[in-house]
Amino acid sequence: MSNSSYSKKLLHSLLQRGTKFLPFADAASVDLPLSRLLRLSLFQVSVGLALALLIGTLNRVMIVELHVPASWVSVMVAMPIVVAPFRAIIGFSSDTHQSALGWKRVPYIWRGTLVQFGGLAIMPFALLVLSGRGHAAQAPLWIGHLGAGVAFLLVGAGLHTTQTAGLALATDLAPEASRPKVVGLMYVMLLIGMMVSALGFGSFLTEFSPGRLIQVIQASALITIVLNIVALWKQENRVRSPLKTEAKTESFKESWLRFSHGGQAIRRLIAVGLGTIAFSMEDILLEPYGGEILHLSVGATTALTATLALGGLFGFALASNVLSKGFDPFRMASLGALVGIPAFLSVIVSGQIDSMVMFAFGIFSIGFGGGLFGHGTLTATMNLAPQGQSGLALGAWGAVQATAAGFAIAIGGIIRDVVDSAYQAPFGYDAVYAIEIGLLLITMITMMPLMKKLPQVIRA
Repeated sequence: MSNSSYSKKLLHSLLQRGTKFLPFADAASVDLPLSRLLRLSLFQVSVGLALALLIGTLNRVMIVELHVPASWVSVMVAMPIVVAPFRAIIGFSSDTHQSALGWKRVPYIWRGTLVQFGGLAIMPFALLVLSGRGHAAQAPLWIGHLGAGVAFLLVGAGLHTTQTAGLALATDLAPEASRPKVVGLMYVMLLIGMMVSALGFGSFLTEFSPGRLIQVIQASALITIVLNIVALWKQENRVRSPLKTEAKTESFKESWLRFSHGGQAIRRLIAVGLGTIAFSMEDILLEPYGGEILHLSVGATTALTATLALGGLFGFALASNVLSKGFDPFRMASLGALVGIPAFLSVIVSGQIDSMVMFAFGIFSIGFGGGLFGHGTLTATMNLAPQGQSGLALGAWGAVQATAAGFAIAIGGIIRDVVDSAYQAPFGYDAVYAIEIGLLLITMITMMPLMKKLPQVIRA
């Protein structure tokens, strides 16, 4: 047998068996093949790239290398919180949008892409002013803070718009039975994007300099545009007579009231918010903790962001396998919160004994627990969504999750600065981790009534 024939046979065998080993590979269908689904998911990779840059690389650089107070950094990184509450409205608007080209989702995804690109384009110059080096030292410092704040806000607004409309498009294209799996795949691609991007940033920034940082951000802006163009190419079908007004059966207010009054929706969203805060307060503190307390390099601490994403990927993969067998989604989310408790304890202890191994284990476990929690709550949201409201339910989950994450990032940095002003490091960091442990316990208590009632709803 020739090498060519053997290669074709091996490839055919791998494709046939792929669904047994690849997480979410069974989300593909005849109308939405795996190749097209993976191409669509590239918009999540661009979102993951932006998140790895914002909550990973840049916060450590600004706090440790540029000596910007953690409270300032946390507020800038949390700028997307301004847009996050509107994710449900963005999704609902894309449901009813009418364009001359006959698209509903594509205009929103493209606008989000351009806004995200604009934020990344502004960011290098704002950071150069913050660094106070070269000709930028002549500029007032407030210009750097203002420019960085605007840049972070634009990147956040762009990624929230792109992600909301992109997930809605994925839901439109997928058959109803496979939609939860498709959404799960999209979030796995988000984690992969974060992990690969963090490794790339760490590699390029091993020898840190302001010029190198600017080059990395500029490359990220270009990659964002390329990925999203490839993701959108020939995905959404054009509707004939797009400008013809269609009757609307429900307004957003009516649709939201129907959603919020069913299946303990408010308690579910509260649980999502509490758990997200518990898993997010440390987002901008882990890399500075590694640099300041464990004395790790920029490359080493950035690689830890990839470790966090890898833990989340394993959590999503395990949750997908177990939940597909009928396991209670909120019980899965509760197990994720339980895993987070020893994870944060490991991070605290790592600073006391100066152990990078324990620090890395704690970070991986935080990602793993967060993956279990995120997939569990996301699956429960999809399963319990009222008829015809899966898009709104997904938008509400995303709005609460993103808003809670933004609030947690901001308050985490502020708490760290306040405690450190009274006590020396690492007491500020440890105080944040201890608060997160307490919030995880509260989250588990909040979900107890949901775990009792949810199995009956799923079997129905």
